[in-house]
Amino acid sequence: MTLADLPPASLRLKLDTQALVANWRALASLSGTARTGAAVKANAYGLGVSHVVPALRDAGCEQFFVAHWSEVPDVLEHVPAAMVSVLHGVSSEAEAAFARSSGAAPVINSLQQAAIWQQSGGGRCHLMVDTGINRLGISPAESGSELIASLDIDMLMSHLACADEDAPQNARQLQAFRDVSAGIAHRQRSLANSAGIALGQDYAFDLTRPGLALYGGVPRPELQGVIRQVAYPEAAILQVRDLQAGDGVGYNARFTATEPMRVATVSIGYADGFLRARGGACALQHGGREMPVLGQVSMDMIVVDCTAAPDLVAGDFLSVPFDLPREAGRSGLSQYELLTTIGSRFDVLVNPA
Repeated sequence: MTLADLPPASLRLKLDTQALVANWRALASLSGTARTGAAVKANAYGLGVSHVVPALRDAGCEQFFVAHWSEVPDVLEHVPAAMVSVLHGVSSEAEAAFARSSGAAPVINSLQQAAIWQQSGGGRCHLMVDTGINRLGISPAESGSELIASLDIDMLMSHLACADEDAPQNARQLQAFRDVSAGIAHRQRSLANSAGIALGQDYAFDLTRPGLALYGGVPRPELQGVIRQVAYPEAAILQVRDLQAGDGVGYNARFTATEPMRVATVSIGYADGFLRARGGACALQHGGREMPVLGQVSMDMIVVDCTAAPDLVAGDFLSVPFDLPREAGRSGLSQYELLTTIGSRFDVLVNPA
């Protein structure tokens, strides 16, 4: 059977790669003399490696970070392997073999990983030192190991735990990183993520690794007015109906109409990243008019009050608010969660007119 052409989706994501590049350049400027890379793990924080990596590459970005080896092939479609690093390192012979065949650099996180990498033949790698976040990385006490000394370490790295806060731990980690750097042979150093860049150039070293702020997130007040929104989700109306007083809406009838009203069922739900936490205080928009969400968010649908927009019909697209700091404050979700839970059912429109 021959299928007809796939129709346009009832979800679309307008992606402003000009804003993305502007964010990267702003972060690069704040990084001073340090080069600026990009975290593109989790499919570029949900916005699409195929759109994000070429835009940043063309802007001058030369280092891209992913978490899993499964993410490497998609990135390699757009940049050479020398530009790609894998944060989770090599935990098995199979991962070491893939690293060697792909050319992407592993970030070694433990003595065990160091042994696996060296037993596979060694070569260029990065090394993560845990200076206080207690996730991945060797401890400073392990930095004098002969195994660590045997590594060909390009980039010595650590990760800030509290950079989005004015916490004493930031300065402690900075000093710990400086201290441990003196005893490990390396070619370059990297500490700052998006929030770390905003802490100042003392944290920049040789390479910064922004993620969230590239995509419109604002982790610290210093970046307000600097970082631009990048993603603009929209969802189509599936059906419009009139309710009478006493009619309930959605699962568990969490909303009940107190008077006649017009509502629209919209093609977005928690499978598309519009989680239930977003439902209560959120309103979709059309032409400057707001349409509050009513009742429970379903997997594929929400219902909105369109009394203020009686002209809307099935097929009309509504804007889904996606100013990340504002929506995080409204929903209680983190800006990271809002981005990375975006589903796969959107048609992505890059720089639409």
